[in-house]
This record gives sequence, C-alpha cells and structure tokens, in this order.
Amino acid sequence: MIKIIAIGKKHESWIVDGIERYSKRLQGSWKLEWVLLPHSALEGPAARQEESQRILQKLDERDRVVLLDETGSLWDSPALSRQIQDQLDVSTQLVLVIGGAYGVNEALQRRANQTWSLSPLVFPHQLVRLLVVEQLYRASCIASGHPYHHQ
Repeated sequence: MIKIIAIGKKHESWIVDGIERYSKRLQGSWKLEWVLLPHSALEGPAARQEESQRILQKLDERDRVVLLDETGSLWDSPALSRQIQDQLDVSTQLVLVIGGAYGVNEALQRRANQTWSLSPLVFPHQLVRLLVVEQLYRASCIASGHPYHHQ
C-alpha cells in the first residue's frame, strides 16, 4: 500500500478530477490512501515544527518513508518505478510525505528513508499532489509492462 501524507486543505476542485482519475487507474496495481493534515496556525519555524510532529505521529516504525523535497534525488520515471517497487518489497506500506509551505523539521528528514525531488522548481502543493499521483500511476505501468509510458 502507498499512503500519501500531505499538509494542506482538501484537494481543490480544479485538482480533484485529475487525482481521482489516476487514483482509480492505480487500483489494479497499488492501493493508495490520502491523509490530509491541516496547515498550522503558526508561522515559519514554529509551523514547520508543529506540522512535522503531526506527520511523525501518523508514521508507523515499519513504514518506508519517502519525503518530497526540491533538494532530494531526481529520478526519471523508470528509476522511480524501481525505487517504489524496491521500497514495497521490504515493507507493507510506503509513505510519501508532502510537507507544508515551511518544509519539515530535521526529525522528519532523518526519519525519511529517501528524499525525492520532482524538480528543482518549487510547485504549489495542490499541483504536487496531482504530479505525484500521476507519477505513481506511470511507475505502476512501467512495473507491469503497460504501454502508458513511452521510452
């Protein structure tokens, strides 16, 4: 199973259709669960600390955790597919973490088994959610030999 923990409000209407589309397509390959945690009412480092603590409380010690951050590793789609499959081979649950606007604290960074960057660019959190679920679908297609991804 793949769980996505994201800080922020529920999916905005303009993004819901895309997330639902790729989530439904994923059902045959990997089970997907979303956990949306509200933004902190605090600002800056205090918000980062509070949000990170709430994320850490949602993690099980057996979870394989991949933190999304623009400073993480850049993977092409086949490499992402291998990374996900490798993580699922050693754990029953893979957790992708999308932190808040102020990032995550050092404790959550240390807890992550890997850090993944979609791009060195910074994207709005709602758009990151859509990009992540599409990339998960693409990775599942690569893993199963489905022709969605073209080399």
